[in-house]
Order: sequence, then structure tokens, then C-alpha cells
Amino acid sequence: MSLTHFDAAGQAHMVDVSGKPVTTREAVAQGSVVMSPATLALAQAGAKKGDVLGVARLAGIMAAKRTADLIPLCHPLPITKVALDLIADDALPGIRITATVRTTGQTGVEMEALTAVSVACLTVYDMLKAAEKSMMIEGIGLVRKTGGKSGHYEKKP
Repeated sequence: MSLTHFDAAGQAHMVDVSGKPVTTREAVAQGSVVMSPATLALAQAGAKKGDVLGVARLAGIMAAKRTADLIPLCHPLPITKVALDLIADDALPGIRITATVRTTGQTGVEMEALTAVSVACLTVYDMLKAAEKSMMIEGIGLVRKTGGKSGHYEKKP
């Protein structure tokens, strides 16, 4: 298998997608921020102490829209949907974050979904670090993608 971001001489380049058909593409990524139960309680307190989850949701949306500014060989895309779900999970304990990104275009939105999750996780950490510096960001990865030449992908359980 060859890597698409390198030419025959091994030099990095932006993939030419001009010949690809325009299709609807969607990607879903997940990650989590693991923390103590006490820190999770602070995050769940919501507007009383500050809306940690709301700010992280907005940060993830903004990050998805700016992915091409952050990842050197990503194409700027006309994103048609970015949704982030931030769920407090007592069993973790922590916050599970899922990003869904959609476009109609010539290349996929996997990087946008992964960037959204990453930045949302970092924002949760930033907003709660005064309470707990030992939080861990874990398990960031692509869960599913649809559309494009490679078709459907779903992470195996």
C-alpha cells in the first residue's frame, strides 16, 4: 500500500482530488477525558461553576472548521455539519466525546472529526486542570466513515 501524501520521490504533497466525484461524506470520531469522580462532579455542575461541556462543544466545532489550518496537507472543506456529544460517564469516570462531521465534496472529513474530538478533549482538560492536573486524554480514534472511493469503514469492537 502506498501513502497518498507522498510522491514517488518521497516528498510530501497535497493529494489532487480534482478528479474525484463529489459525494456525501461523513466521519465519526471518539475520545475521552478520564478524571477523578470529584472532578467529574465539577464538570457536571454546569452553569453554576461554568459550562465546561458547552465551551468544549464550541471548541470542537470551531476546530473542525479550522482543520486545514492545523494539519498541513488537509484540504479546506465546505463542512455542512459538525455535532459534538459530550457525555459524563461515572463508570469511566470522565467525559466521553463523540464528533460527527459531514460534507458533500471530493475528500473525506475524518481529520475534521478527529480534530474536533481532540480539541474538545483538550478544552475539557484546560477548563478542569485547576482541579486535577492528572486527567488523561484517551482513546481518540475514528469510529466510522462513509462516502468516497474507499466506501464505508467501521471500527471493529
